[in-house]
Amino acid sequence: MSGEAKIISGTLVAKNIREELSREVKALGEQFAPGLRIVQVGGREDSNVYIRMKIKAATEIGIQAEHVQLPRSITELQLLDKVRELNADPRVHGIIVQMPLDSDTKIDAHRVADAVSPAKDVDGLHTLNEGRLATGDMSGFLPCTPWGCLELIRRTGVEIAGAQAVVLGRSKIVGTPAAELLKWNNATVTVCHSKTRNLEQITRNADILIVAIGVPELVKGSWIKPGAVVIDCGINCIPDASKSSGNRLVGDVDYEQAKQVAGFLTPVPGGVGPMTVAMLMKNTVASATKAAARAKRSNWTLQPLPLQPERPVPSDIVIARAQRPKNIGHLAEEIGLEASEVSLYGSNKAKISLNVLQRLRERQAGNYVVVAGITPTPLGEGKTTTLMGLVQALGAHKQKNVMAALRQPSQGPTFGIKGGAAGGGYAQVIPMEEFNLHLTGDIHAVSAANNLLAAQLDTRIFHEATQSDKALYQRLVPKIKGQRKFSPIQLRRLQRLGIDKTDPDALTESEYGQFARLDIDPDTIMWERVVDMNDRYLRAITIGESPTEKGLSRKTRFSIAVASEIMAVLALSGCLADMKQRLGDMVVAFNKSGQPVTADDLGVTGALAVLLKDALEPNLMQSLEGTPVLVHAGPFANIAHGCNSIIADEIGLKLVGSDGFVCTEAGFGSDIGMEKFCNIKCRNSGRKPNAMVLVTTVRAIKMHGGGAPVTPGTPLNKQYTEENLELLEKGLPNLLQHISNGRAFGMPVVVSINAHVADTPAEHQLLKDAALRAGAFAAVVSTHWSDGGAGAVPLAEAVIEACKLPNKFKLLYDVELPLEDKMNKIAQTMYGAGKVELSKEALEQVKRLTDAGFGKLPICMSKTSGSVTGDANIKGAPKGFTLNVESVYVSAGAGFVVAMCGDITKMPGLSTRPAIYDIDLNTETGQIEGLF
Repeated sequence: MSGEAKIISGTLVAKNIREELSREVKALGEQFAPGLRIVQVGGREDSNVYIRMKIKAATEIGIQAEHVQLPRSITELQLLDKVRELNADPRVHGIIVQMPLDSDTKIDAHRVADAVSPAKDVDGLHTLNEGRLATGDMSGFLPCTPWGCLELIRRTGVEIAGAQAVVLGRSKIVGTPAAELLKWNNATVTVCHSKTRNLEQITRNADILIVAIGVPELVKGSWIKPGAVVIDCGINCIPDASKSSGNRLVGDVDYEQAKQVAGFLTPVPGGVGPMTVAMLMKNTVASATKAAARAKRSNWTLQPLPLQPERPVPSDIVIARAQRPKNIGHLAEEIGLEASEVSLYGSNKAKISLNVLQRLRERQAGNYVVVAGITPTPLGEGKTTTLMGLVQALGAHKQKNVMAALRQPSQGPTFGIKGGAAGGGYAQVIPMEEFNLHLTGDIHAVSAANNLLAAQLDTRIFHEATQSDKALYQRLVPKIKGQRKFSPIQLRRLQRLGIDKTDPDALTESEYGQFARLDIDPDTIMWERVVDMNDRYLRAITIGESPTEKGLSRKTRFSIAVASEIMAVLALSGCLADMKQRLGDMVVAFNKSGQPVTADDLGVTGALAVLLKDALEPNLMQSLEGTPVLVHAGPFANIAHGCNSIIADEIGLKLVGSDGFVCTEAGFGSDIGMEKFCNIKCRNSGRKPNAMVLVTTVRAIKMHGGGAPVTPGTPLNKQYTEENLELLEKGLPNLLQHISNGRAFGMPVVVSINAHVADTPAEHQLLKDAALRAGAFAAVVSTHWSDGGAGAVPLAEAVIEACKLPNKFKLLYDVELPLEDKMNKIAQTMYGAGKVELSKEALEQVKRLTDAGFGKLPICMSKTSGSVTGDANIKGAPKGFTLNVESVYVSAGAGFVVAMCGDITKMPGLSTRPAIYDIDLNTETGQIEGLF
C-alpha cells in the first residue's frame, strides 16, 4: 500500500454513533429513558474533565445522566452502600465508578467495581463481564475502550477474521480485553508487554496493531507492517515549547512516522478517546433497551416442577415434602421481577416491593378470575385446592402466565380445626408449613397495630378522666427545651376542629379543652383487642381491674386477629399513602355528642403505618408445580370482605400481562365472599373480573338436598358413598342460586365439580346438565386433588374460553342508595330472601351512621356461612325468607358498613379435640409434623 495512512477519525465515528443512539433513545420513550450515574469520590480535576465529557455526550443523546459526587471522607462501606442503592434503583441503567478514588481512607477499588451490578456495569469492568468476554460470551457489557478500538477497525473495512493481530499492553482495562475481542472475532492474536523480547520484530508482522502501553511515541514507523491498521490508545503529555501551554498530547505511536507506513491510523487526540465515551453511551442505551424489553416481555421463562402422583394419594404434608421447591429468587426472576423488587425471607418465600407497580404502570393487565364456592359444608368443597389446581393447569400445562392470589391463613383455624389452608393433594402451596405458620409476620404486624390503637384508646379515656383540660393539654403538647410544638397529626386535629392556629401558646382556655378532650362515650366503643389464636375465654372480658386504673374498668372482648379492621384496611389499600389515610379514618368510638372518634384523633395514625409498612408488601410463594403464588392479607369472609389484597392482585395482573391470568379466591360461598369481592373489593380497585369459577362437589349438593349430617373424622353415611341421583337432584337449588349470583354481576360462570372417589359418572352428568341449563358457561369435572394440574386442564381450557368473552361485569347496587336498601338488594339477589328486617338497635345505628356521613359506603353483610339464610341449620336454597339484621357498625378505614345478621362470633373457640393434638416438632429432623 503506497501513500500516507488513512486517518480513522474517532471523533467522526463517535458522532455517528451518538446520532444513532439518540434515535434509539427517542424510540424507547420517556418511560424507559436511559439513566446513567457517574459516582466520584473526591474532586480531582482530571476526573472532573472526563465526567463533564461523559455527561455532555449523555445529554446530547437523551440519557438522563447524573454526577453523584461523594466526599473524600467517605468510607469503603458507605461507598458500597451507595453503589447498592443505585443497583436497586430501576431508573438507573448504567453505573460508572470514576477512577481513581480520591479518598482519605483506603478503599479497595476492585471491590467497589465488582459491587456494581453486572447488569448495570456499563464500563464492562465487573469480574463477571470480564469472565464472559474471556469465554466468548458477548451477552454482557463489553469494556468501552477495547470495544471502541474494535469498532474503529471494523470501520476501515479490513477483515478481522484470519488477520494477524498484535496488542501492545496487557492492562485489565484495555490490552487484555482488546486481545479477547480480537480473538473471538477470529483474529490470531499475540499479546506483548514490557517483558516481551523482539518486540519490534513481532509488531512488524501485525495486520492489526493495538498499542496501549503508556510510553510516549514508543512505536516507530519501522515497527509497523506496511498497510497495517494501527490503533493508538495512548494519551501522554510531553513538553513542547511551541505550544502556549508548553505541552502537547501524543500517543504511544510516533504519529508522523507511522502515517508514512500504516494503511489506517488513529490520531491522538481525536481517535480512541471519543470512541470510549461513545461505547459507554452505547452500553447504557443497551441496558435501558434490555430493561424495556423485560418490562414488555409477554411470556415468562417459567420452568414447571414435574409431578409424579402416587396411588393411593398420600397425605398433604407427605406430598408437599416430596416436592423440592425452586429457590424463590429464581422464581421471581422467571416471572419478570427485578432483584431490587424482591426481599428474600430465606429460600422459599419473599416480599415483593410496591415499586413493581410503578415500573409496569404502562403494561396492560391480565385476565381476572375469581374462584368461589357453593354454600360450604363441614367437610369443605376444596375451593383452595381447585384454585391451586387451576393455576397449575394454566401455568404448567397450558403454558400461560398465571398467578394465584390467596389470603394468608390465620393460626387460629390452623391449630383449631383446619390444620392448614394451603390446598390439598397434588394442588397445594409449598412449603405448606411456612404458608400456614407465621409466613413473613404480616398477621403479627396487624395484631401489634390493632392492640397499639386499643391501648391508646383506653389510655386516653383514663387520662381525660383524671386530669384538667389545661394539665391534659400541657402533657399532650409538652415543652421541649422551653418550647411547645404541635406534631403534624396534632395540626390535622386542629384543622378538623376549625382552630386556625399553629402556635401552641396561642390557644385559649376553651380551645385547650376542645383540642385535648375526645370525650369518648365508652358505650359506643367498637375497637377490640386481637390475638391470632382461637380462645373462647376472650369472648367477654373486663379490663381496667388494676388499682392503678382508678376504677375505670369496662367490659369488652377480644377478636381473632384476622377480624381486625386493620386487616381489611391492609387488604383494600392501593398504596402506602392510601393505607395511612385509611388507618387514620378508622372510627373507634363516638363521643358523647355523637361524633365519630378516629385513630387520627387519637394521634396514632403514623405509628400504625410504621408497624404495617412492610406488611403492605405481598408475599411470593409457589405451587407444587412451580407456578407463582401471591399470599397477602387474610380478612374473615363472614365478618369482613374475605378476600386477599388489592395490591397483590394488581401486582399479579401487571406481571402476567395482557394474555395472562390472575386467579384469586373469595371466602366461603358466593353469597358471602364473591359478593363482597365484587361490591367492595372491585368497587375499590376498579377492576372488572373476566370470569367466576364455582366449586362444587356431589357430596355437598347431596347434603343440601337433605342428606344426613356430616361430622369431620366420622364415617360417611352411605348416602354419600353410593350413587343417589334423587338426593342429588333435591340439592340442586343451592348450586343454581350460586350460578345465579355470578351471573347477577355479569360474569360467565364456570362450574368445577371437584371429583371424589365415591362419585359416579351419572352424578357428575346430572350436575353438569343442571349447571348448563341454569346458564353456566361451562361445567367440568376436575381431578386436580389426585392428579395435580393435569387433572384441571379441562377447567383451565374452559376458563381460557370464558375470558375471551366481552367483559360485562357490573356492580350489584349504587352506593348512593340508603343503607337499608343496599342490604335488601344483597339479601334478595344473593340469598333469595324476601326482605331484611332491622332490629330497633340496628335502625338507630343506621340513622347515626347516615347522619355521620357513612350512608354512602358499601355494605358488608356479616352472616353465617353455613346457609344462604341467616340460620346455619337451613340447607338448600329457600326463597322469600326474612333476614334479620341485629346491629350495624362502620369500618370507616376499610370503607364499608357492617350489617350483623345474627350472632356472628369474632373469636372462634377450640373444640374438644383441636388439631393441636396432632401438630408436633420432630427434634431430630427439625420438621413440623401433623399439619394436613
